[in-house]
Amino acid sequence: MSLVGILWTVVVVLVVLWLLGLVIHIGGNLIYLLLVIAVIVAAYNLLRGRRGV
Repeated sequence: MSLVGILWTVVVVLVVLWLLGLVIHIGGNLIYLLLVIAVIVAAYNLLRGRRGV
């Protein structure tokens, strides 16, 4: 599995955990920090991918 695939997997897992946190209030503020990191990584990969094409 490539690094990009792993990063997208992490992004998806964090978004799911964030949604679960909204519903059942687990994780506190840590999940929001992780979500922000996941969004930054996703945006970086999207911008980086466009340069390579």
